[in-house]
Amino acid sequence: MSTTDKPQTFQELIAGDKPVLVDFSAEWCGPCKMLSPILDELKHLVGEKATIIKIDVDRNPQAAAAFKIQSVPTLLIFKNGEVKWRQSGVLQVQALKQLLDQYN
Repeated sequence: MSTTDKPQTFQELIAGDKPVLVDFSAEWCGPCKMLSPILDELKHLVGEKATIIKIDVDRNPQAAAAFKIQSVPTLLIFKNGEVKWRQSGVLQVQALKQLLDQYN
């Protein structure tokens, strides 16, 4: 019998001890589009040490409301189910990598 990775719920994902960077964004948002390649590069740099996910606030209004997202893009870092860091706007890849490294 083999064990396979089952998809995790958002709550299971953020409850883990691996840092999770969540990008709350929207398709119509210009700065969100600028952030996409930065997050792709960041994922390449951090590999499996952190999880990076994007949540569209228009498709997931309940998630946006739960975390009081008022502008996009808003980035949050979760670890062990807690918000460890939060900021709105576009950040450069090295700044984001330093943030994730400090929560590893």
